Amino acid sequence: MSQAPPPPYFYLPQNLRPNLLGNPEWMNKGDNAWQLTAATFVGLQSVPGLIILYGGAVKKKWAVNSAFMALYAFACVLICWVCWGYRLSFGDELIPIWGKINVALEQKYLLEQAFMGNFPNATMVFFQFVFAAITLILIAGALLGRMNFYAWMMFVPLWLTFSYTIGAYSIWSPKGWLALAGMIDYSGGYVIHLSSGVAGFTAAYWVGPRTTKDRQNFPPNNILLMLAGAGLLWMGWTGFNGGDPYASNIDASLAVLNTHVCTAASSLTWLILDIVFFSKPSIIGVIQGMIAGLVCITPAAGVVQGWAAIIMGICSGAIPWFTMMVVHKKSKLLQKVDDTMAVFHTHAIAGSLGGILTGLFAEPNLCNIFYGKYGNYLGLFYGFHTGEFRRGFRQIGLQLIGVLFVGVLNVIVTSLICLLVQLIVPLRLSEEDLKVGDDAVHGEEAYAIWGQGERLDDRKGVKKWIAKLWEDLRRF
Repeated sequence: MSQAPPPPYFYLPQNLRPNLLGNPEWMNKGDNAWQLTAATFVGLQSVPGLIILYGGAVKKKWAVNSAFMALYAFACVLICWVCWGYRLSFGDELIPIWGKINVALEQKYLLEQAFMGNFPNATMVFFQFVFAAITLILIAGALLGRMNFYAWMMFVPLWLTFSYTIGAYSIWSPKGWLALAGMIDYSGGYVIHLSSGVAGFTAAYWVGPRTTKDRQNFPPNNILLMLAGAGLLWMGWTGFNGGDPYASNIDASLAVLNTHVCTAASSLTWLILDIVFFSKPSIIGVIQGMIAGLVCITPAAGVVQGWAAIIMGICSGAIPWFTMMVVHKKSKLLQKVDDTMAVFHTHAIAGSLGGILTGLFAEPNLCNIFYGKYGNYLGLFYGFHTGEFRRGFRQIGLQLIGVLFVGVLNVIVTSLICLLVQLIVPLRLSEEDLKVGDDAVHGEEAYAIWGQGERLDDRKGVKKWIAKLWEDLRRF
């Protein structure tokens, strides 16, 4: 009687063989290691990336509050995510836009294979969490310098629950209605950036503007700190787009390269436009161009070729620049809404642009590598090339339907949440607190100027310091 042949992994070195207790046969160690690394890269974009960027981009009196809004959102989203958010976004179907509510905390569930990829649910929960967290932090960018912190504490879990999870399930869950229809959102141009841009703009409308003085003069308190945060954001995008194939494969490599190529092209385009029309190269402008490029390539990173990434970068450097520098100044609505970090232009406009350009440039072979369904995804330009123009137009139509769905969802849900929150606490700080800033809201300030931590505006401390100095000079 012949014996059964040994399993394939029997011939591997001892250190590479699966251990059924800690390394089951379905798990790929390399994919799992990369997925955890990519998730950490994305987490660093928020903590400390956007914390530093926001803290340096605002007036000194708002540095602590702006950074704190980001830090709070990161922590709050994680608890909400494991308690109910993840299963609403990626769990069993309740309706075509939402999963069944459940926790993602049980050992049995967390150690099972994820819905995609060769790694456990625990890895997927963490990876998807950092995407959810950065979405809320991007919304905060539109509200810096005036939102009541207690209102923000309520807004974060409500928006995560009733907006983000719906968008994520509809577009990213294999059972979501837009995912089944064939819409392409490689890494979050819709789920993260379009939604945060629209939600931030809508929330800014309900919260109201900063003080007139702050709107007219709101210089960054530390541009070098902004650059440090922007650098973390750019480099962290390696995990943002490189992690979405859920494997350490050739598509991840292509997505990473396309991400940086598009971002560089977008930054340079914005820089050139600033020089041509304003005669000065602006580092703040280049940061905006960088962000727009990162956002634009996100829905397309692993499904377009390198030349398309450059074209998308030129478009993302030019079109959001035009909407921000020209359209914004002529639109009464855009001027009325005080969007502190211009997230509408760099995220809503750039995200929509990226989604539409994806519908033009999506290459069928690359889509097959990512989705594993050859012929189901086809950019319009390739449709003309192959004679399948109807399918190309269908792809563009799906991309536009996605823009409409995410936009309408976030206007309605964000408005309802703001109206609910303001029944409990004011959305906006009082005029007295707006004049003072961090010290009034948190009792803390970002920079200690005088002596051992004494504040710049602490008159008693200044007088004591001057008196001591005078006394020392007299003795001398």
